[in-house]
Amino acid sequence: MTVKNNRSRALMALSAAGVSALVLAGCAATTTAGGCELGPEQDGDLVLNLGTALPLTGNLAFLGPPEEAGAALAIDEINAANKGLTIDATFGDSGDTDNKAYDTEIPRLLGAGAQAIVGAASSGVSLQFIDRVIAECVIHFSPANTSAAFTDYEDKGLYFRTAPSDVLQGEVLGNLIAEDGHQRISFIVLNDSYGTGLAAFTKAAFEAAGGEVIAEPTYNTGDTNFTAQIAEALAGDPDAIVLITFDEAKTIVPELTSQFPGDKLYFVDGNLTNYSEDFAAGTLEGAKGTYPGVNESKIADFVAKLDANWQARGNAGLELNAYGPETYDAVIVLALAALEARSTQGANIGEKLQEVSGGSGNGTKCTSFAQCADIINGGGTADYDGPSGNITFNDVGDPTDGNILIQQFDGNNIPVTIRG
Repeated sequence: MTVKNNRSRALMALSAAGVSALVLAGCAATTTAGGCELGPEQDGDLVLNLGTALPLTGNLAFLGPPEEAGAALAIDEINAANKGLTIDATFGDSGDTDNKAYDTEIPRLLGAGAQAIVGAASSGVSLQFIDRVIAECVIHFSPANTSAAFTDYEDKGLYFRTAPSDVLQGEVLGNLIAEDGHQRISFIVLNDSYGTGLAAFTKAAFEAAGGEVIAEPTYNTGDTNFTAQIAEALAGDPDAIVLITFDEAKTIVPELTSQFPGDKLYFVDGNLTNYSEDFAAGTLEGAKGTYPGVNESKIADFVAKLDANWQARGNAGLELNAYGPETYDAVIVLALAALEARSTQGANIGEKLQEVSGGSGNGTKCTSFAQCADIINGGGTADYDGPSGNITFNDVGDPTDGNILIQQFDGNNIPVTIRG
């Protein structure tokens, strides 16, 4: 499936008189449309200072290992390629809006000289620190933010993501529920930009298919008791219940399934994970969910390499690969944009990210950093596609297409892809 977005960031123009005045004043600096100063091309080999703000703690901590693994693999491959650019990485924790780890980590990363920050996974968390990052003219690049709020965000042209907007996931999920024959549904929703946005898009698609939403109780990050939300969701005798949550699903599901069939639940990317150790066998058998990503059977070699590299760094084997490919691709395109710009300055990188993704429409396809770097170093234009799929940014930093997987839980409470 493909989502197109034609909305453009406003372009800033300087009049001829204004340019002349700047030159006469001895200030020849060039700025981006967002007002960040572009630096000169750098001589010699480049060193990109990269920070990560991924969920090592908080309600998305289960996504931390695969995302860090994706970043680590990309960094190791880039540094081993010897193509004129290496990465000096500082890893950090985004946390969530309850523990607010980002309040100390983002200043730490910026203080360490990060020229680009990869993260967070949660849209709500990214919205807490995006202004701090772009104020320093540093690239903010998320591998997993899906909230539609970022599409029109005033981000100085410095925000990018490799995950598609929830406009797409909501459409797929709403239609899936209708296709399964449900007519009256309830939601339990995380009260943040991601949760309420995805709920709205899912509701719109479901209602367009003739369905009715009878309840939409919300909760806040950090809440631990969901009895009121469960009671409200059940009150109208729904056919199905949609859980738009993060890790709180581990608390919600046992209480909910004591009163409602587990196979009538629907999950989303924030909670679609392996629950084999959390619930009794069969609790979620038959339940379905949606997840923006690539069918792992189509990238088996990459998945194996991701896990092997992660374990070689002294970590336990990956139990989940969600957003690992998207994080890997985020780091690769950042490095390629820096190489193309001949600069590791954030504003310069931002000017080249659309180009190296193929957004300019005139590049040569390539599928690894080394291959793309050879094209760039040879004077050509690289068009990178990676394990997460086609990487093509529009002029607001959104991917122009994306794939939504439909998964179903087996008897061990493990989601298995059935479509996509």
